[in-house]
Amino acid sequence: MIKLDMPIIVEGKYDKIKLSEIFDAVIITTDGFGIFKNKQKAALIKKLAEKNGVIVLTDSDSAGSIIRSHLKNILSDDKIHHVLLPPVKGKERRKSKPSAEGLLGVEGTKKDVIIKAFERFLPKDKAQKSKTSISTAFLMSQGLSGTENSLNKRKYLLEKLGLPYCVSTATLKKVLGEISSEEEIALIMKDYKEV
Repeated sequence: MIKLDMPIIVEGKYDKIKLSEIFDAVIITTDGFGIFKNKQKAALIKKLAEKNGVIVLTDSDSAGSIIRSHLKNILSDDKIHHVLLPPVKGKERRKSKPSAEGLLGVEGTKKDVIIKAFERFLPKDKAQKSKTSISTAFLMSQGLSGTENSLNKRKYLLEKLGLPYCVSTATLKKVLGEISSEEEIALIMKDYKEV
C-alpha cells in the first residue's frame, strides 16, 4: 500500500474499493451526481481540502468531467489537484455492458495505470515530480487555446499524454503544470499536423 497525505475524491463505491487496494489514504465518494445536492458531503470535502487540498479522480467520460467541474466550483483552485486517467475502451467485469461512452471507469483501470497517474503525489522515494507553471500565453502560442483549431490541438496533446479529452482549458493548464513542462509540450506539438 502506498501512503498518501492528501484525501482522494472519487465518483462511486467501486472506485473507492479499487483505490483502497492501492493507497492508504482517506477516500471519499461523490456518489456520482449526488454531490450536486449533498451539502454535508460538499462541506466534508471542503474541510478535508483545508490543509493540503484534495486529489480528484473521476472517470474519463463526460459525467466524470461534469463532477470534476462541480468540485472546482466548491473548492478554491489551490486546493484541488486533478488526476486524469487515459481514456480506454472497455467494460468493467461486474457490468453486463459498457458505459454510454464505452470507456473504462476508475474501477476497471489497471493498478499500474492508476499508480502512474498518481506519480506526482507519491512519496519522494517512489517518484515526485515538481510542479511547473504553464502560462495561458504559452497555451495560446501553441494553438491550444483561443484559436480556431484549439480543440483539435488539445485532443492531439491529450492523446499523446494519455489523458481524457473532456477536460476544460483551465483544468488542462493545471494538470499540464503538474505532469509536464512548456518545453515538453512544445516538443509534442512540433509533430502536430493539421487535419
